[in-house]
Amino acid sequence: MAAITDLVLRAQRGELPQVIRRLESGWAVLGEKQVLHGYCLLLPDPVVPSLNHLQGRARTAYLEDMVRLGDAVLRVTGAARINYEILGNVDPELHAHVIPRYPTEPDELRLKPVWFHDWDGAPGFSPLEHAALLKQLRDALGT
Repeated sequence: MAAITDLVLRAQRGELPQVIRRLESGWAVLGEKQVLHGYCLLLPDPVVPSLNHLQGRARTAYLEDMVRLGDAVLRVTGAARINYEILGNVDPELHAHVIPRYPTEPDELRLKPVWFHDWDGAPGFSPLEHAALLKQLRDALGT
């Protein structure tokens, strides 16, 4: 099973601890690796191959939810800005990366794409350690 499909199925069953909230277009979740504090993904439900496979309101809702999640991350983390990326090269299923960027990042990384950071050494998601962040993001997203 593909990675995004697996995550969405786990979210639907209530088995994905990093779920922030169900939004109109899908699931807002904290990244499994917190390479930057507050790194999130928006997973579509239902899963589609790419943004171009969504039409009409479904497409608009996905993009609105992506920015809504970014606004929440910005408010909660105090990041300087949010980067948004929809790639789909490794996992050919739609998913958006919502990436907070901080002025405190090392100079050699601050102006580069997040993929230059040390993902292997980044802290993993922890239900205990990230409980407050999850609650703050849930509150910021409202109902």
